[in-house]
Amino acid sequence: MKIRLMAAVAAGVLVGSANQGFAGMAEAEKWVNDEFQPSTLSKQEQMTEMEWFVDAAKPFAGMEINVLSETIPTHTYESETLTKAFEEITGIKVNHQLLGEGEVVQAVQTQMQTNRNLYDAYINDSDLIGTHSRLQLAVNLTDWMAGDGKDVTLPTLDIDDFIGKSFTTGPDGKLYQLPDQQFANLYWFRKDWFDRADLKAAFKKKFGYELGVPVNWSAYEDIAQFFSEDVKEIDGVRVYGHMDYGKRAPDLGWRMTDAWLSMAGAGSKGLPNGIPIDEWGIRMEAGSCNPAGASVTRGGGTNGPAAVYAIRKWDEWLRKYAPPAAADYDFYQSLPALSQGNVAQQIFWYTAFTADMVKPGSEGNNTVDANGNVLWRMAPSPHGPYWEEGQKLGYQDAGSWTLFKSTPVDRRKAAWLYAQFVVSKSVSLKKSHVGLTIIRDSDIRHDSFSKRASQLGGLVEFYRSPDRVLWSPTGVNVPDYPKLAQLWWQQIGDVNSGAFTPQQAMDRLAGEMDQIMSRMQAVDESNNVYGGCGPRLNAEKDATAWLGKGGAKAKLANEKPQGETVNYDVLVKRWSAN
Repeated sequence: MKIRLMAAVAAGVLVGSANQGFAGMAEAEKWVNDEFQPSTLSKQEQMTEMEWFVDAAKPFAGMEINVLSETIPTHTYESETLTKAFEEITGIKVNHQLLGEGEVVQAVQTQMQTNRNLYDAYINDSDLIGTHSRLQLAVNLTDWMAGDGKDVTLPTLDIDDFIGKSFTTGPDGKLYQLPDQQFANLYWFRKDWFDRADLKAAFKKKFGYELGVPVNWSAYEDIAQFFSEDVKEIDGVRVYGHMDYGKRAPDLGWRMTDAWLSMAGAGSKGLPNGIPIDEWGIRMEAGSCNPAGASVTRGGGTNGPAAVYAIRKWDEWLRKYAPPAAADYDFYQSLPALSQGNVAQQIFWYTAFTADMVKPGSEGNNTVDANGNVLWRMAPSPHGPYWEEGQKLGYQDAGSWTLFKSTPVDRRKAAWLYAQFVVSKSVSLKKSHVGLTIIRDSDIRHDSFSKRASQLGGLVEFYRSPDRVLWSPTGVNVPDYPKLAQLWWQQIGDVNSGAFTPQQAMDRLAGEMDQIMSRMQAVDESNNVYGGCGPRLNAEKDATAWLGKGGAKAKLANEKPQGETVNYDVLVKRWSAN
């Protein structure tokens, strides 16, 4: 990683002018006609946007900049195609590097800690909104667009059109990141299997209710057991009722911080994140910017009954109902594994992998029929027994452009031009069709997605539905994402290995989070490192003073209520009616 970062720094001083003389409207017209279709704009409106980019980029023509993002299809398209378009149109060369998410977070953290310009811009998760808004090392985009960056801010950027705008807004109401791609973790299932009369009859006979989309975790568990232990084989293939991953690696931590606890019901009511307790279990009172603790004894919920239940179910389902190899899968291995066609459902499935799951059978995808029609569907995530109306229901990733003050202003301006280019209305609809990570409301409502909806397994219906607001990223309660996120995977890994019980692991995790936050509190109080918005931990009290009394929810006497399902077609009609 260090070698890569040093190479990036070295590359940052390079200036190339090979294409400077070729940038302009003729190149823009070629890209508009040949690549940037469809668009929500007319071709004339696209050309007007392109003319603005050509003019705004003139002071930076010949410059070579470096940006970094994680590796998903959307960013591959940007790196391989949109950088070429941008260079031909503006004369600015962009090295758009792709790395794993952990390496991206590490690079962001390194630039913040060293104040050295490793990259000129990053696409990093909006999960860092609490970090960026507190440390004030990232550029406040609201002030940037009205001040130093005004001359390079696209007049037709239309911030209000971005679905994830609320995710990238800090406690101060300022925008710190600009969404570039967005995807949710939803429920995925084999609709062709769920529709089979013999399987439906067998399921109802055993459990007393219909096989369908699970509304709660009880139903999900029943369905997992049914396919793994009763059905076992379909068309000569051993099948399983669940898919997940358990490899001891950083992505195992994100597996949990990505709203798993709140799906079980561990947080408080509130959108986009719980108030006062968020999906990490961190407490922060309404109207405050000071986290008050993660442990139950400080009024938090990280080691509360609902959170422990969530971890226990993850571990139990992985052992009992998933393919044997799943325990050793990481994030990147587990999701494409569904294309093998041997899994009935997955409770925690990212829509970022839709593009892979709609590939034809000739490319090894066993979840489409001979005509390329998908045999699966996506639906809302089921909720655990602690969940209640008014809580978020799942996680939504919003990879967002982030600029740092440590980047020289001229390089920052050039990078901002590229960032806006790849999310502009001229480009965003085509990019959305390639990567299926929609960021604009105008894009998802375009007729081209209406025509394609039947081939995308429910993606279009979900993003057009009012339910989409129930899925959100990590929020502002988390004061320093890089410091705290690295604690999770090690503790969760200890559960998977059997070294600790879920309760022991979450007790340790909550304690470590509070310890780190106490250090943040000390440096904020002494040096204003977090702008006065660092943690201010509650004094510890006995857990009984908090449990069920404004802190973590008290343990339920029955953590497995009656299973409940809904017919998928009825669900889609409800979405479409809104």
